[in-house]
Amino acid sequence: MSDLYPFTGHTFDRPGGRLHFLDEGQGDPVVMVHGNPTWSFYFRDLVRALRDKYRCIVPDHIGCGLSDKPGTDKYDYALKSRIDDLEALLDHLGIRERITLVVQDWGGMIGMAYAARHPDRVKRIVATNTGAFPLPKTKRFPWSLWLGRNTALGAWLILKRNAFCRAAANWCVTRKPLPADVRAMYLKPYDSPEHRIAVLKFVQTIPLRPSDPGYDIVTDTAAGLAKFANTPALLLWGMRDFVFDKHFLAEWQRYLPHAETYTWPDCGHYLLEDAGPEAIGKIVTFLKNHPIA
Repeated sequence: MSDLYPFTGHTFDRPGGRLHFLDEGQGDPVVMVHGNPTWSFYFRDLVRALRDKYRCIVPDHIGCGLSDKPGTDKYDYALKSRIDDLEALLDHLGIRERITLVVQDWGGMIGMAYAARHPDRVKRIVATNTGAFPLPKTKRFPWSLWLGRNTALGAWLILKRNAFCRAAANWCVTRKPLPADVRAMYLKPYDSPEHRIAVLKFVQTIPLRPSDPGYDIVTDTAAGLAKFANTPALLLWGMRDFVFDKHFLAEWQRYLPHAETYTWPDCGHYLLEDAGPEAIGKIVTFLKNHPIA
């Protein structure tokens, strides 16, 4: 597809469409779960760094990246469906043990909900600028997300003007702007309103209150984090993230007080873009220092 993304993709049929994923390398599985509005491209350099020793599994959620982008009449774009998709893919690949989870943004909620279903399968956790629990009480919901989640104007901007993807390409890096070719790769899958349904649905389905669809999954997943009290965990945080900021990091540390934590004061939501070599180096060292018995 590109020198920036030199991988052979695979597909897996799911109700509603084909799910695209990477399956690179051999060894214990490292499952990387992306968020919104990214895709497996976000983890490209981490895959290169790990595939000599590990089997890297990197799905594109339905509606994202190189996966199919069905209408809402064919796929419901619900949190439960995302978790079911991940579970079905890993079962299809025979991956049911010795898993290292690497999660970012929505990937934290999806990946850790899967982990809560199967705590015996997940042996290491790497979380970066993400959540797996309700919005922290100390955190105000950002106005830009409120606009996209709750208003017709926000929906129009996301679908028709690609505002969410374009804003993310600008706001989610703070140490240095994305190079033009990298920015283009982030935007490429979302090149028409019909291809931005998942981007909008991820925003519209953020569970904030008990009455919201998926909120029960969020609270159950948060309760399930206690199952990982003895699981090696690594927290990597860009502290200039305007959503998953210090409040989310503190919540992770409350749930997983044993986790190793590294922060970058000048980096944003796309930590692997802002501080890629540094963050990837921390992951490589973490995996080396915490071998799976």
